[in-house]
Amino acid sequence: MILTASSAFLCALCVPPRRLCRRLRADLRPWLAISFGLLFGLSVQAEPRATGDLGILIERADGRVKILETSGNSLLETVDGLGDLSHASAVFSRDARYAYVFGRDGGLSKVDLLRGELVQRVMQSGNSIGGAISQDGRLVAVSNYEPGGVKVFDADTLELAADIPAAYAEGELSKVVGLVDAPGNRFVFSLWDAGEIWIADMQDPKTPRITKIKGIGKQPYDALITPDGRYYIAGLFGEDGLALLDLWNPEAGVRRILSDYGRNDDKMPVYKMPHLEGWAVAGDLAFVPAVGRKQVLVVSTRDWREKGRIEVAGQPVFVMAQPDGRRVWVNFAFPDNHRIQVIDTPTLKIVGDLEPGKGVLHMEFEPRGEEVWVSVRDQDRVEVYATASLEKVAEMEAAKPSGIFFTARAHRIGL
Repeated sequence: MILTASSAFLCALCVPPRRLCRRLRADLRPWLAISFGLLFGLSVQAEPRATGDLGILIERADGRVKILETSGNSLLETVDGLGDLSHASAVFSRDARYAYVFGRDGGLSKVDLLRGELVQRVMQSGNSIGGAISQDGRLVAVSNYEPGGVKVFDADTLELAADIPAAYAEGELSKVVGLVDAPGNRFVFSLWDAGEIWIADMQDPKTPRITKIKGIGKQPYDALITPDGRYYIAGLFGEDGLALLDLWNPEAGVRRILSDYGRNDDKMPVYKMPHLEGWAVAGDLAFVPAVGRKQVLVVSTRDWREKGRIEVAGQPVFVMAQPDGRRVWVNFAFPDNHRIQVIDTPTLKIVGDLEPGKGVLHMEFEPRGEEVWVSVRDQDRVEVYATASLEKVAEMEAAKPSGIFFTARAHRIGL
């Protein structure tokens, strides 16, 4: 019941004042409570949060991710239910609100960074190895081992938009590796079993246009695309060298570069294959992890010829440049995976040697490069270092952390 001024006046004529007050209090109490609740809720509402300083941390053993922020170096939320994340990677929507997480079990998960929740998860294959998001942000692609091929999904709904089987012979499907996004809403990827590179033009997702470059070399195991989106480079496990494809001129085929890159005839044990996505490009030089060797190769991006080698502490896994290109950070395979070395790019000298602890798996620079986050799997923690002083500035607990991915990747080609 809501009392107006006139009804209250009429009540006053026939009801004693004290009883009238009690009645008014009883009738208005629910409305006063609602009004007070609304006003109180508005007064304590949290400040709106943007996504520019957010990211995710993979907790590989527990199938979950932690949402983090880099302005204050803290962990915000934990999101469960993402399946097998033993070899997980992620990309972000163009507005940097959503993370798309690719699990090893074939799961594709969409995580809302602002709400801290799992929006949707689809099991799209039996074994997958990574993914990419298209230039316009409308499509998410996943590369698969089982069954071999690439599946492409609508980024909003995760409905299947295209299925591209990696068929290279009658009844044969190849494992797909090295999937990246390229300008022109294209996806580029390599076929491990076939020794081929495919370019999928997704201007019309219903009818992808596939360009196949054959005979690139034996067993491409990973690949990268240069930051300008022009060159796609596949590493070869079955032979020395790498295959370089100019995406401005794909009809020219691949060019073999760094013919001495690889294990050569020494048959050195390879404890962990390096991730080519971690190539560091600084100025007109690229810093490349040598397969099976305790070296970082220095390569000119003008002619793709080797310019030198830097001896390092172990077999490099990630070789990553700070955003300003001044320094390159290197982590290593077992048994040297407790160390990080820092290379000064003008002098090609090692200027830092850090020991965060056993199981350093991944590094991620904050967008402007003032700090770097490091996952230390075997110590169940994440550490943050200032890149200028090389001093540790923060430390957080995390269960078997591995990949770290910041939303700044949403605006970079190939990441």
